Amino acid sequence: HQFCRVGRHAYVGGFSVVVMDALPFAKTVGQKPAFFGINRIGLSRKGMSAETIRRLDRALRLLVRSGLNTAQALEEIRRELPGDPEVDYLVSFVESAKRGLHKSAGRGGRGGKGAAEAEGGDA
Repeated sequence: HQFCRVGRHAYVGGFSVVVMDALPFAKTVGQKPAFFGINRIGLSRKGMSAETIRRLDRALRLLVRSGLNTAQALEEIRRELPGDPEVDYLVSFVESAKRGLHKSAGRGGRGGKGAAEAEGGDA
């Protein structure tokens, strides 16, 4: 959609139908877009440290897979992961979303696991 935002260092799969904001640092894929984990390869190529990637992975897991609603997840992220500029950007991006976020957990074609999990646990 023309008014959707794609977060910094996000990966959006080809032919994905993006009608809400795509989370930063994450893989968003599909005609009914879903979250397929952190964009670990892209972040590594951009020179992010392993610790920053680990913290972003934790933040995204809290946001998408913890079972918490968005407000609760953001509160937990702030409590658990303070002082990280990339995590702070993620929180700010989510808080400023006007069209909603593509954050439903995706399912892959390999044994029902998410694509990232099937490829070695990047989700």
